[in-house]
Amino acid sequence: MKKEFDAKRFMKDNTIWVIFIALFIVSAIANRNFLTKANISSVLMTESIIGILAVGIMWCILSRGIDLSPGAIVALSSCIVASLSQRPEYVAKMLPGVNLPVPVAILITVVICTIFGIINGALIAYTKIPAFIATLGTQLIARAAAQLYTNAYPIPELKPTLKFLGQGNIASIPVIVIIFICFAAVSGFMLTQTRFGKNVFAIGGNDQAARVAGIRVEKNLVFVYVWSAFCASVGGVLLAARSGSGNSAAGLNYELDAIAAATVGGTSHTGGVCRISGVIAGILILGVVKNIMLLVGINPYWQQVVKGLIIIGSVVLDMRKNLRKD
Repeated sequence: MKKEFDAKRFMKDNTIWVIFIALFIVSAIANRNFLTKANISSVLMTESIIGILAVGIMWCILSRGIDLSPGAIVALSSCIVASLSQRPEYVAKMLPGVNLPVPVAILITVVICTIFGIINGALIAYTKIPAFIATLGTQLIARAAAQLYTNAYPIPELKPTLKFLGQGNIASIPVIVIIFICFAAVSGFMLTQTRFGKNVFAIGGNDQAARVAGIRVEKNLVFVYVWSAFCASVGGVLLAARSGSGNSAAGLNYELDAIAAATVGGTSHTGGVCRISGVIAGILILGVVKNIMLLVGINPYWQQVVKGLIIIGSVVLDMRKNLRKD
């Protein structure tokens, strides 16, 4: 028997996308430059890095935790990959004679930076330190490591192969956007089609009940923070590729933008609620909001106020929704 289309249910499930479409139309009307190919491409490329961080951080929020370290990991990652991927005539003084292939440089960078995820996960899962404190500590350590590694100097003159990842196109689509789509697809697949995803949903809903059900809570939590750090390390590689240099000041507040995108997209801070489509919509909404405010000339400080109000409003709505369920 064919199921009838429930318009009310459809609107309820896709409210975030309705908001995005409405915002997109209003932005197009507000400024004629919004719909230009160059502007849309710029928005997508800029938000792709935040998006990769968001599809990592959303797992932490889903498990009723948080991760404040991705922005600092982005900085450290950008510095390491830049130092290992400079053109031979500009090899960093700290690593004389190093001339690694770009894929090897990326692999080394990702492995080093993902260690922070292992540390975060182990601290949170096995010592029961609050996620906020554990990841705040690793945030400070990662940022300091980036500054010590570079002596706070930028690392320029990267190999064209690396820069292609952040500046190149494949079939007129920016490579950086393609990479984000791949990360969103993988994260969505893990969320809905794997035992790991089901386990994290259960842990976020009630970790004690999950433990009674035989779920290895600690092991899954470590994997959650490893994935978040992995996403951040790739984000740092792409940021270096896009900007053409590694910088210890890079990625400042990126974790807050990623948390905001996941929150606006409906990932509940009470745990156990997340949709990858909602997170993607949240990323696009914040990207469009930032872009249109820039185009119409709103003061950058007021832009931060608007972003803060959006985040607060999203959390308030989420809390009200959960209260109604209770």
